[in-house]
Amino acid sequence: MAPQAAPLRHDLVASGHQPRRAAAAMSLAGSLVGMANVQHSEDEWRTRLTPEEFHVLRQAGTEAPFTGEYTDTKTRGVYHCRACGAELFSSDAKFESHCGWPSFYQPKEGDAVILLEDRSLGGVRTEVRCANCGSHLGHVFEGEGYDIPTDQRWCINSVSLTLEPAENA
Repeated sequence: MAPQAAPLRHDLVASGHQPRRAAAAMSLAGSLVGMANVQHSEDEWRTRLTPEEFHVLRQAGTEAPFTGEYTDTKTRGVYHCRACGAELFSSDAKFESHCGWPSFYQPKEGDAVILLEDRSLGGVRTEVRCANCGSHLGHVFEGEGYDIPTDQRWCINSVSLTLEPAENA
C-alpha cells in the first residue's frame, strides 16, 4: 500500500512518516531553540561549512535552480544532512519534478526533519529543517498534482545534502 500523507499542519506533532512540526521552536533571532541534537555556535558552523553551505544551511538561503549537484542524479542511496550527517531522504522517494532542486515525496523517517511556518516571502510556506542540527534544507509543498504517493513535494537544496550511494548502486 502506498504511503499516505496527512495535510501539512503546524499545530500538531505527528509520528510515523509525518515530520515533527515546530512552528513555535523559532527564537526571535531565527535559530532553533531546544530542537537540535548537534549544536555549534554560528562561528563554529562558519568554519565547518563552505560559504555557500553556511548561507543555505544556517541562514536559510536557497541555491540557484538547476545548479545543484543532486538535481538530476539517479544514483540509488541515502541522502544525509551535509551539516551533521543525519539520514534524511532515500533515493527511493526521489522523483522528477523539474522544479530545479532535488524533490522527494517523503523523508526517510518521520522524525528526521522539522517543519516550520515560513512567512519570509510574504506568503506562507513550510520550511524543512534537519531535526538533528536545525539546518535549513528547503521547503515542502502539497497538492501540486504530481503522480506520487503522498502528493507532497519536498524541494531540497542539493548543497544541504550529501549522497551515500547504495553498495549495489
